[in-house]
Amino acid sequence: MQASHILRKYDPAQWGGTETAVQRLVQGLQMHGISSAVHAPQNASLDNIDPLRDASPKIQRYSAFVPVIGISSAQREALLSWGGNLFSFDLFWQLRDSGADVMHSHVLNRIAGISLMAARSRGVPHVVTLHGGAHDMPDEVNARLTAPLKGGLEWGKALDALVRSRHVLQNTDAIFSCNPREAALLQNIYPRQRIIVQPHSVPAAQYGADCRAAALKAYPQIAGRDLIVTVARLDPAKNLPWLVRQLPAIKRRHPRAMLVLIGAGTTPSVVEELHREIARLGLINDVLLTGGLESGCAEMIGLVQSSRLLVLCSTAEPFGLVILEAWAAGTPVLSSRTSGPASLIEHGRTGLLYKLDQSADFHSAIDTLMLNNKLHRHISMEARELVRAEYDAPTVAGRVARVYEELVEAKKHKGSKTILHRQPVKFAAKLS
Repeated sequence: MQASHILRKYDPAQWGGTETAVQRLVQGLQMHGISSAVHAPQNASLDNIDPLRDASPKIQRYSAFVPVIGISSAQREALLSWGGNLFSFDLFWQLRDSGADVMHSHVLNRIAGISLMAARSRGVPHVVTLHGGAHDMPDEVNARLTAPLKGGLEWGKALDALVRSRHVLQNTDAIFSCNPREAALLQNIYPRQRIIVQPHSVPAAQYGADCRAAALKAYPQIAGRDLIVTVARLDPAKNLPWLVRQLPAIKRRHPRAMLVLIGAGTTPSVVEELHREIARLGLINDVLLTGGLESGCAEMIGLVQSSRLLVLCSTAEPFGLVILEAWAAGTPVLSSRTSGPASLIEHGRTGLLYKLDQSADFHSAIDTLMLNNKLHRHISMEARELVRAEYDAPTVAGRVARVYEELVEAKKHKGSKTILHRQPVKFAAKLS
């Protein structure tokens, strides 16, 4: 069986959680006899390092654009980088000729509409994974997504109608959501749809192997420091400047504390703000900005393993893949109480949660994980056992493979081969 995976963006220089999730899914599917091709826009920077290509799928690029006039090049670049509703005239034909047995869209809106239309034209199943949320999205995140459109004229409504982009979730064959809250909201809106709570995954054995020596060799400045690490792209939703502003108070109580920020600088304004705050607060020697590191590389794993805790301070986090990575590495997690982490973490057992608007709770949790060795060990052990049992990459990919097989078999019996979007078949709401 062959699967086509459709992305709205793929640039190895801006690697993040979605790319990691797709990479691990592709690798896991291969173990279950399913080969993959990845279809992504031609907007990547030139880079010899390509973790997704190295995972063995065929990567095909398609031409895409943002149907907006009257905006600056910087605004257009922001839309391409994060959240823009792209359109492509050649993606349909690329997918139509792909030979795929199933089409798996990792994006919504127009690109998903095109992929669904291509799947219907071939008579093959179509599924969608919601990586960033569809209905469970805070207002401030929606505002940031639409900010680059300010002053421009969006002329894509006719294109929306052409590919029926607003009806994708209703008409696709199955929806994978990594977030139980999102899945429940979708099930209420689309009661006849097959909606599957499907978490992301981590190669548990790889993250469990001791890589601390590699991290120390690459970053000798971490020696003798109490590391607080976060792994995230430098974009607005990750809220990293807020975390930097908490560091002086942390250092007054824990003088050896050092903040390690691992992630590519995808939003220039966030990168500039981080550097400005680090300089203003006199933290040049107390914050390590590694830039983007290859997913699963020894240096990244080693930094997480060497850290006292991993912190998430996102304003919106539909899942929180780095939580699984920290669990597998044996590092406790402290996360803001957003929907994804709140569904993953059992407070006090597999991690700690706090509210962003209550900084006292954040600092109290920092102190707990810094000073309470018994609780630190308990959380580390419980989380590691959980991730090995429920979130190991081959296990999670096997669940997706079974859905593919069921849908392909159902499609054969129905014999559907129409280019129009059909009504969904009623399936079970959740894969156990």
